[in-house]
Amino acid sequence: MALFASKGVVISVPVLVLSVSAAATLLFFLLFASSSSPPSCSCPTLTNQSAERVSTSAEDIDWVKSQIVANGLHMQQNILRKGINPRTRQQQLEDLIHYKGISHYEGEQEANNHTALPCPGELLVEEHHSNYGEPWAGGRDVFEFLAESAKLKPDSKVLEIGCGTLRVGLHFIRYLNPEHFHCLERDELSLMAALRYELPSQGLLHKRPLIVRGEDMDFSKFGPDGTMYSLIYASAVFLHMPDKLVWTGLERLASRLKPLEGRIFVSHNIKFCSRLGGDECTKRLNGLGLEYRGKHIHDSLLFNHYEIWFEFRRFKEA
Repeated sequence: MALFASKGVVISVPVLVLSVSAAATLLFFLLFASSSSPPSCSCPTLTNQSAERVSTSAEDIDWVKSQIVANGLHMQQNILRKGINPRTRQQQLEDLIHYKGISHYEGEQEANNHTALPCPGELLVEEHHSNYGEPWAGGRDVFEFLAESAKLKPDSKVLEIGCGTLRVGLHFIRYLNPEHFHCLERDELSLMAALRYELPSQGLLHKRPLIVRGEDMDFSKFGPDGTMYSLIYASAVFLHMPDKLVWTGLERLASRLKPLEGRIFVSHNIKFCSRLGGDECTKRLNGLGLEYRGKHIHDSLLFNHYEIWFEFRRFKEA
């Protein structure tokens, strides 16, 4: 066995060979690992923080038009024709009553035994969709305008004053995280339509919106004062209320609106404010920590529909 002696250190040839081999192997793996690493990329990355578009785009409209043209479609008169049985809502309701709805069970009691939550016929034929002076589909327009104006995200919290049968609220409930849509509504029939028909038929029961029956602008059931909203809105509600009650509501809500980024939107008019006069209204709003931001006219791209909205924000702690 050949030995190499240096200052008292003795190394055998086999040990030296093994050491060199191990070092070479380690170097090879290091070089391979560095060469197989993906090159650095300056490409943009997607994040969950990017805002999701909710409104209809010009490209969306072009696509719909192209589909209508491609299929050669033309709006036809809604008359009786073979294979289709168009009826008025009243006729549908009469049929539901006469033929016991869509149940194959004999007798109302037996049918109810097989239905977890029986739905009134008036709701099944969607009579409540005609309770508005505007198209039911216009609810989508309102949602798109408000959601983008307030820069909402799914984790935002929204409060609607007077959500009715959820013509607008359905779209917010679908977009927001569970339990993030709140509503105060006084009308019992509207609430029945919302809870017994609209939410189940749209598959939104799992979103658990907080819908409260109440009036007089009482928000005590909406959790502690620490609940902060990114958007509070009232569509065609304040114009039916006494001015004093509207101001009471604003006083109670000001502290629940996020400072600076939060928004209050009121539709149609703000006579509760204008009747006081410009200076007095501004003074009263400022006393609540609110300021008027302007008037908006939102035109629908799809449903022959438009609305006027007035915007407010909270500029300081109330």
